[in-house]
Amino acid sequence: MREVVFEVREDRSQVYLPERCIGCGTCVAACPKGELVIGSVGAVARGVIDRDFLSKGMAKNCVFCAVCARVCPRGALEFRRDGKREIDDGYLHSALSPTTVNDYCVHCGLCEEVCPQRCIKVEVKGLAQDGSLNLEGETIVDQDRCVHCGWCAAVCPTRAISVKKPFSGEFSRDDGACQACRTCISVCPAGALFNRRWGQGERIEKVTHRPGACLSCGACALACPVSAITVSKTGIIPDVKGKGGLLKRISGPAIRPALTSILVTDEQACLGCGNCVIACPVNAMSDAYLAAGHLNEVDEKPLLEVENGSIKVVNQDLCGSCGTCSIICPVQAVRLKSREAI
Repeated sequence: MREVVFEVREDRSQVYLPERCIGCGTCVAACPKGELVIGSVGAVARGVIDRDFLSKGMAKNCVFCAVCARVCPRGALEFRRDGKREIDDGYLHSALSPTTVNDYCVHCGLCEEVCPQRCIKVEVKGLAQDGSLNLEGETIVDQDRCVHCGWCAAVCPTRAISVKKPFSGEFSRDDGACQACRTCISVCPAGALFNRRWGQGERIEKVTHRPGACLSCGACALACPVSAITVSKTGIIPDVKGKGGLLKRISGPAIRPALTSILVTDEQACLGCGNCVIACPVNAMSDAYLAAGHLNEVDEKPLLEVENGSIKVVNQDLCGSCGTCSIICPVQAVRLKSREAI
């Protein structure tokens, strides 16, 4: 597993494990010194830019209190002394009960099929030899990859799986602000957000929320380029030492991400089609007429515009780093670039 050493002080070190990180920003909200930076969550999850969700700030004011590591639901941050991980009953990740499978499991494979993290493997050895209508085998859960979403337990026909979530919380989404860019769907580690199928003439919400799968982690709120989603943590479910103090630091609406990427354009490659201008969620929210495709009949756009046949960035600071423009561009004339230093 890849490791990024954030800081070393005498015999102690702060280490980040990117493969475990889900981009929820809980650690950033908890840090009393503002030492951690998270941003471009949507672009990172979509593979539009090559960087990690989390980075270290430039201030270097860390006091090694380990609060960030204590609230991380995935164990993506570690504090080590002489190379050994510090751990006690005050760490949420270690207090989380592992996802377990008991002897009632019939190894049907439904859990493996629905797991959003692909962390369940069902090994079937054959038909049971005891006269029962069962399969002999093993259902294995990779605890390092499990995000405790509960999908496996929900579909298990024999209730053989036990899952405990890290947080309780509240989720809300402003359908009027939402531009259906699907960034939140790409980011959600638990498959708790999706686009419903609809019938002719049916009116449905732009994005549907599955409360039963939601972790209340807040990654979707961080990734939304138009701030249409609000996630508030109302409780820490496992029994963690100092739970009240930890909850106080992370409760309330999710933090806003830093602008850790910039838009880069290639005027020579640009076809002037304007697809990115119309698809940009920030542009679309500013004018419904523009969002409907009327590119040339809207004089002013807030973020992206086609001028003299080429794409232009109007206001870099309004970019929500979702990567929609980059994804829709047929010639890569507009893309996101990671900022080296924040």
